[in-house]
Amino acid sequence: MPEVLKAPLVVEFPFTRSLGPVQSAFLTGLRERVVLGVRTADGRTLVPPVEYDPVTAEEIRDLVEVAATGTVTTWAWNHAPRRGQPLTTPFAWVLVRLDGADTALLHALDAPGPDAVHTGMRVRIRWAAERTGAITDIACFEPHDGDRAQPAGHTGEFEDPVTGIVAAARLDYTYSPGRAQTAYINALSGRRTVGERCPSCRKVYVPPRGACPTCGVATSEQVEVGPRGTVTTFCIVNIKAKNLDIEVPYVYAHIALDGADLALHGRIGGIPYDEVRMGLRVEPVWTEGSRYPDHYRPTGEPDADYDTYKELL
Repeated sequence: MPEVLKAPLVVEFPFTRSLGPVQSAFLTGLRERVVLGVRTADGRTLVPPVEYDPVTAEEIRDLVEVAATGTVTTWAWNHAPRRGQPLTTPFAWVLVRLDGADTALLHALDAPGPDAVHTGMRVRIRWAAERTGAITDIACFEPHDGDRAQPAGHTGEFEDPVTGIVAAARLDYTYSPGRAQTAYINALSGRRTVGERCPSCRKVYVPPRGACPTCGVATSEQVEVGPRGTVTTFCIVNIKAKNLDIEVPYVYAHIALDGADLALHGRIGGIPYDEVRMGLRVEPVWTEGSRYPDHYRPTGEPDADYDTYKELL
């Protein structure tokens, strides 16, 4: 059996959000080396601040400054920091109840080892050298055996408040397509498209999944399909993607390759976008060195009859 493929994969996108008055004040405060919480109607001070009381669900806007010193309430040692974490050397994740707060803040504690960390130890904020209005403006916590810091009583009003943030959502993992799709990908490198036939219902699935989604039985019989096919349905893309060098508008379609019982995705080229239609007969266009078709173009054949692809919509 050919070796099953695997490769590192990264899924990443920037997440942009606006900030309400509470989060705006909190992040702007960090930029100015001020830690702000909110006071609830019953006198509790919540840090990090939230916009609604988690107990009563009442809106809370009463900002109050707390100290940059605090107490570790619980912790866990991180012996192997990962990309993007606060420190590059082993550190402790800690929940710290800052002086003046009734809840704890999660962050990193820079300590020489787990033996140097304990519940109840006193710590203080180590501020980042460059601050922009983000939680990373707190570089980490560090052990502190001095006096309790005294907040200055900041009101939460700032001349240049932070009104929005951009956070990168990212997932790193190793992906393996499995036996069936490994064969599919290897065939594409030879400019062939193969699916697998269900031994029960006899349908051919492309790309193959290793099992029939209808019957639930394993599939192993390979069947070469295409290369031509029929557009079953499509959409016109009018928003340009940052990572694709394709001018808009363009058409992305479901294409039922000849001999397949499942439509796959593909971009349609070689024809004005407003002339693409259901039933259009197309064929793949390969570029030099590519492992999959760059796009599909019209073959010049008459359009397929609707009854030949209606079950594949």
